[in-house]
Amino acid sequence: MDSHCNFNKQFNQVIVEGDSFYKKVILNRPDKLNSLSYGMISELSKHFRAIEMDPTVKIVILKGNGKAFCAGGDVVSVVGSMFSGHWSFGASFYKKQLQLDYLLATYKKPLLSFIDGMVMGGGAGLSLHGRFKIVTENTVFASPEVAIGLFPDCGASYFLSRLPGYFGEFLGLTGARLDGAEMLNCGLATHFVFSKDLALLEKALETQTSPDMTSINQILSNFAQKPIIKESSTFKRSEIINKCFSKDTVEEILLALEQEARIKSETWIIMAIKSIKSGSPISLKITLRSIREGRTQNLSECLIREYTICCNIARATASTDLYEGRRAILVDKDKKPKWEPSKLELVSFDMVQSCFSGIDEDDWKYLQLPVRNHTMHNAFSSSNL
Repeated sequence: MDSHCNFNKQFNQVIVEGDSFYKKVILNRPDKLNSLSYGMISELSKHFRAIEMDPTVKIVILKGNGKAFCAGGDVVSVVGSMFSGHWSFGASFYKKQLQLDYLLATYKKPLLSFIDGMVMGGGAGLSLHGRFKIVTENTVFASPEVAIGLFPDCGASYFLSRLPGYFGEFLGLTGARLDGAEMLNCGLATHFVFSKDLALLEKALETQTSPDMTSINQILSNFAQKPIIKESSTFKRSEIINKCFSKDTVEEILLALEQEARIKSETWIIMAIKSIKSGSPISLKITLRSIREGRTQNLSECLIREYTICCNIARATASTDLYEGRRAILVDKDKKPKWEPSKLELVSFDMVQSCFSGIDEDDWKYLQLPVRNHTMHNAFSSSNL
């Protein structure tokens, strides 16, 4: 029995532990920073559905083994399968991933994400739509998708658009990183707990025999800290960020940043300019429009739209930048992608529009999300699911 358990822990990419009252769902691909394979998403979907239907389980914890929570989807593998086969392989992956994100956003049991380490892309989709999002001093969040010819997806257009001011546009267009303290203060996290205390928090939560929110909040408050944000934090630069990133176009945002850089040459401004200039031009324009549209849409509408964009990017409707980004950043790692179109001014409105439009071939359909009578509150808006 012990050898069988050890085998499972070593080779299973998703592990489920716990007794009848609580379950721990653990991402177990530490050598790949818990990046999500198709198999992992399938396993997670199966386990979470089964746990939700089990009346004895009162509380669920989601965490990752190793140094990362989850670095996102396995882009190398997924795009590789599209490159050697058909773009619909990627569409199938995205569909399953976004349906899982929606399941967790509408989960009927208290779900606590322990985000101890890196969280990006698909990892953010798994963890940031739920009620309880616990970060630590090890947590690093980023939305670096434009650097590989993608855009912030998995519901990012929903949660980024709901951050203070235009901080979401800043994060999506630059891929800038946030630590746990910054995530707590901007609203991406609900609690900050020191990494060394997570095991004790788990033990305290394991004593919960009911899904009572007040009791769970009380346990969390016993461990929660109020971390101090560094003086250098971009979250303390909201005035300049709002001034620049509220502009209507990426070109105007870049121009505003360059004007600010001439006034005060702060490192974060220089880095923001460099990041935007190195990103895929069409991805940047898609990202800005996606976040702006997300502001007036509910989560399901955001996921449906993001699926359509993902399919068009996978299909190379207007550009092959995803395939080039994978090559330059993740495979050859020369970090010299040849974007097409190569400049922002060469990306037309019609190119961007085509990525937001439905696909009239290959039996393609818009993303379907089930009607769910959820009782949990989404952390960003209780009515916007």
